[in-house]
Amino acid sequence: MALRRQDKREEGRVAGTLEQDFAAATEPFRRELVVHCYRMLGSVQEAEDVVQEALLRAWRSRERYDPTQASIRTWLYRITTNACLSAMKGAARRPLPSGLGAASDNPEAPLVPDFDVPWLQPLPNSYLRELIIDPGARAVERESVRLALVGAMQLLPPKQRAVLVLRDVLQFSAAEVAGQVGITVAAVNSALQRARATLVKAAPSEESIGALDGGVAEGIIQRYIDAFEAADVAALIALLTDDVVLEMPPVPLWYRGRQNYGDFMSRVFRLRGASWRILATSANGQWALAAYCADRTGTYVLHTLQIITVSGGGITRNVVFQDPAVFHAFRLEPVLPVCPSK
Repeated sequence: MALRRQDKREEGRVAGTLEQDFAAATEPFRRELVVHCYRMLGSVQEAEDVVQEALLRAWRSRERYDPTQASIRTWLYRITTNACLSAMKGAARRPLPSGLGAASDNPEAPLVPDFDVPWLQPLPNSYLRELIIDPGARAVERESVRLALVGAMQLLPPKQRAVLVLRDVLQFSAAEVAGQVGITVAAVNSALQRARATLVKAAPSEESIGALDGGVAEGIIQRYIDAFEAADVAALIALLTDDVVLEMPPVPLWYRGRQNYGDFMSRVFRLRGASWRILATSANGQWALAAYCADRTGTYVLHTLQIITVSGGGITRNVVFQDPAVFHAFRLEPVLPVCPSK
């Protein structure tokens, strides 16, 4: 409920200004609406486009807005959710490689990208609301965009996905969700029950990095960075859990287990060389690492963005992206201007 209390304070500051200044009334909600659409669509670019369309719809219908019936926030979520549902009609779900088939046991398998698959994309943490004061509300927002969870939500039918996000993440009442999605309260409760059951099977809970002591998590990540920059496979393996997962969209391959992870990293260092620089960033409420490898001139060129999941036992998952659209969304420099000091 902490998230709702802060949102209600925000609503109070902007209520009543819709007629006079539409932009001033709606702009405070833009980033959270993008995050809402990302949870449903799995793509930052699509989320941005849908929010732009939703705000255009809101502007066109602004004269019909009745503040006695709904807050500005609830009204915007209704319009935006329905814009998402329209965008999802006939659209394929956005998976990760682990959602398409069994793990590979061949670390030397050809790395052939499949660009016909609309892969799940990561979300820069810059979209998350930095001004949320309540630590519980911050945790809810970060947990709700974890890459594995957003991937699992892609398995849900569109309206189930919308109901789950609106009820469990955004904490709208069942009556509010019924009005936003255009179904009955009974249908909302039924859809929520089915969605929760699906997620329990598809996305078993993981101990999040947020649940760890900050120093412990940061220490694991720093040791991983040091090992990667040293191309030290043994040191990398020591930081992994036994059933660690490594996947690399748009390549439809994934690996499970420390040995396969280590064998694949040996291949990477053999092919790309042993000279690397790693910059820490953040995505989906998790740690992320931008990996740069040296070319023949000694210039460090952007290679991948890695989204790391950490538990008390070590690193449990690494989703590695080598997609220019992802690099652009994170505003990653294509080359490092100078070699960072060690």
